[in-house]
Amino acid sequence: MQMEAVDALVIGAGPAGLMAAEALSQAGRHVVICESKPSPARKFLMAGKSGLNLMNAAPLDEQIAIYGRAADWLDPMLKAFGPAEIKDWAEGLGEALFTGSSGRVFPRAMKASPLLRAWLARLERRNVTLRRGWRWLGNGFEFASPGGPCSLMPRVCILALGGASWARLGSDGFWTEHLLTKGVPLAPFRPANIGFHVNWSDHMDSLHGQPVKAVMLHAGAQCVRAEFVITRRGVEGGGIYALSEAVLDGEQVQIDLFPDLSTTEIAAKLARQPRKLSTTNRLRRALGLTGTRLALLMETARPLPAEPLMLAGRLKSVPLPLRAPFPIDEAISTSGGVMQAGVTETLMLRNWPGVFVAGEMLDWTAPTGGYLLTACLATGRWAGAHAARYG
Repeated sequence: MQMEAVDALVIGAGPAGLMAAEALSQAGRHVVICESKPSPARKFLMAGKSGLNLMNAAPLDEQIAIYGRAADWLDPMLKAFGPAEIKDWAEGLGEALFTGSSGRVFPRAMKASPLLRAWLARLERRNVTLRRGWRWLGNGFEFASPGGPCSLMPRVCILALGGASWARLGSDGFWTEHLLTKGVPLAPFRPANIGFHVNWSDHMDSLHGQPVKAVMLHAGAQCVRAEFVITRRGVEGGGIYALSEAVLDGEQVQIDLFPDLSTTEIAAKLARQPRKLSTTNRLRRALGLTGTRLALLMETARPLPAEPLMLAGRLKSVPLPLRAPFPIDEAISTSGGVMQAGVTETLMLRNWPGVFVAGEMLDWTAPTGGYLLTACLATGRWAGAHAARYG
């Protein structure tokens, strides 16, 4: 087997790995990136097909709170390289940004490919070497490469191998077996930002692919005002993704069809309608309730009470009978991975000195809206900056 000494090794060429390589190269380290796929950042490119949501414009403290149980862990990393720094970084690559009405921030080109091309070109100018088709085999740093088996001997290494969703793009979670042999504590993978199955009746067939807007969704102590989509299999979309962790923890989802009206206000509007009207016509005339919101009410909340106050209460709490999540490989992201107890404050593995981890390999999660990519970039930058001072 061929053996080769390298200064700094990054395994995985997604956003976290590329950002780690950039931090290493800026510190003067000679960097080799090994990527198992024929091209880098495949999941990044897939995410950018419908518009690359690079980050969010919300105040930083609010953004940090979004990360829930991992907020304290990620806090210094997000403060060191958060939305303001990501904006400067993107603009430094020639990509102007704009903020949408929801606070999500996008490149004006919308796609990920122009940003990625500029980024790879800059890394190449800094003598960062990208090796495509190099799959890590464990046993230290052995690889299956296009030229045959090879063993690298790095002075420092950063692992940025992703989570366990979208395996065809490179995030297949294979690395867990290698870290378990080192005694690294790992939380089990589970889907995050995922859709759920619902057993719809035939009456919902015409609504497949339709959005449900202007609602508030509740799951336990969590609530989110966001739309979601009815699909043949069930439901998906931002509102569902934001509550997916709570649902997986056993919470039930309730929909408030009129988040801007109180129960009393709704009841008063209903009471003004003639008693002879059908319930559907009362809802339509009093509240303008039609389309997907009305269909959901009729699908999941019948029989409906006739008394205005009781009916108003039902409209504020329509059950959404979620069943199993979609397969983990379809999840936008995953939770689980390397636990905080397994790394130092610099993201170096306690049981493997000189090896750092970054990105979705770490046990954190966040909703869509720019937060996922922000944390991948921030942890990659953090790991790279600290690894640069090692060895």
